Amino acid sequence: MRLAPLYKQDREQAIQEGEQRGLQTGIQQGERLVVENLLKVRFGEIDNELQAIIEPLLALSPEEFTPLLLQLSRGELINRFW
Repeated sequence: MRLAPLYKQDREQAIQEGEQRGLQTGIQQGERLVVENLLKVRFGEIDNELQAIIEPLLALSPEEFTPLLLQLSRGELINRFW
């Protein structure tokens, strides 16, 4: 019977960790959608060159990547991140 509280505590911790991982995954997916949508709006489509810079852009915070996506030209973005 002493194991029941430990099991309950471990289970609750596992649930919380799973929720945190799920939240983090959701945030990352949301940021990816923002980057992809900004690239589509600015440049019409995401070709292979633009696709290649998405991961490096996502390594930045939204506060860092948003102005770059709004201000730099296609060539400047590719040169900076590719």
